[in-house]
Amino acid sequence: MASTTFRIGGDLPVRRLGFGAMHLPTETAHDRQASLAVARRAVELGVTLIDTAHLYGGGANEELLAEALFPYPDELVITTKVGVARSVSSGEWELNGRPDVLRAQVEQALRRLRVERIELLQLHRIDPETPLADQLGTLRDLQTEGKLVRVGLSEVTAPELEQARELVNVASVQNRYNLLDREHEPVLAACEAAGIAFLPWRPVAAGTSGAQAEIASVAAESDATPTQVTLAWLLGHSPVVLPIPGTSRTDHLEENLAAADLHLTSAQRERLDRLPEQV
Repeated sequence: MASTTFRIGGDLPVRRLGFGAMHLPTETAHDRQASLAVARRAVELGVTLIDTAHLYGGGANEELLAEALFPYPDELVITTKVGVARSVSSGEWELNGRPDVLRAQVEQALRRLRVERIELLQLHRIDPETPLADQLGTLRDLQTEGKLVRVGLSEVTAPELEQARELVNVASVQNRYNLLDREHEPVLAACEAAGIAFLPWRPVAAGTSGAQAEIASVAAESDATPTQVTLAWLLGHSPVVLPIPGTSRTDHLEENLAAADLHLTSAQRERLDRLPEQV
């Protein structure tokens, strides 16, 4: 039976099935109240890993989580991401890994999340216009200053991960990955070999899992939903996988988290393993 917990960086324990806060709306008072309820329900149901980012509302998502959950339970880890900023000239979001930008976004995250240090800080994307040594060097400096503890990466290739590990101790990788989209299998393999947490974003193939006959068949056999089957497959696929499915609805949240209790047979896993990836 797969373990339900993982130690990020070797020393930070979390439950493997977490929650991605990206989809929580904050625009209207009604939406905000609903989002607060979903975040609180996630923690009530045992979630100890919540993912957010500066990009999500320009920090509004971080503020929402603090409003919902502060003071935080001792076991709760909120990880955030930096490295995407609005262009001064166009107002559009763009990759920006300049040291001053990364440092400013970390300082803003500390304030918005109401914490003195961030347990896991991830670089949202590698900025090709800024030397990687400058980007990771800034995060390493912030580690030394006690403002963050562990460094992660997002949407990287296996060679980029190898290069990054020469500069900093990488605790996590967050790449797009699910049962029907395994493009980053080499990255997952590298993470598993090194004991690095792998947080798949878009862990469920939105809108397609239920239409896939084999997934629907396994779901029917297991008295589960196709979404639960795909999440259970992820949990059993590798011990370093920490899925972070996101939703703005409490019923979907409860459906997602129930996948932790779904145990697929070896025969069912073999059938799912053979599924072709979607193009």
